[in-house]
Amino acid sequence: MLGLFVYAIAVATVGNFSGYAGSLALSLIAVPVVMRTTENMLRLVPGSLREAAFALGAPRWKVATLVSLRAAKSGVVTGLLLAVARISGETAPLLFTALNNQFFSSDMGGPMANLPVVIFQFAMSPYDNWVNLAWGGALLITLTVLALNILARVFFRDKVRA
Repeated sequence: MLGLFVYAIAVATVGNFSGYAGSLALSLIAVPVVMRTTENMLRLVPGSLREAAFALGAPRWKVATLVSLRAAKSGVVTGLLLAVARISGETAPLLFTALNNQFFSSDMGGPMANLPVVIFQFAMSPYDNWVNLAWGGALLITLTVLALNILARVFFRDKVRA
């Protein structure tokens, strides 16, 4: 549904499929996930923590960025990881917006190759080796999301001081 919306707004008005339209569609999928998890994590920050910062004379922007956001950092990172995991396998919005290109292209103004669409096309083919390549592409996406999760957990873990 979102792919059709972006198609009508970005692709039909400009007249061609593009990587920009695909990026817009995926960002419209990701932003609500990040916003919702960030909002929920910020609500979990104790009010007494904010009040203590205000009592020390901190301005509102410092309380928001240095106190509240730092306390909710792990939840925000979790929201980002959820959004990346959600959009990593989205095929339909990319079919409607970025179409596909058989060759690598760095031109964002034209159709772009993307792995979810290639997986879809190869999985529907009658050739066994193409189906195997589709499974390999799905494994590649899965391992990439797993690697991003592991890296985020390593870099954003709480360091316990003894």
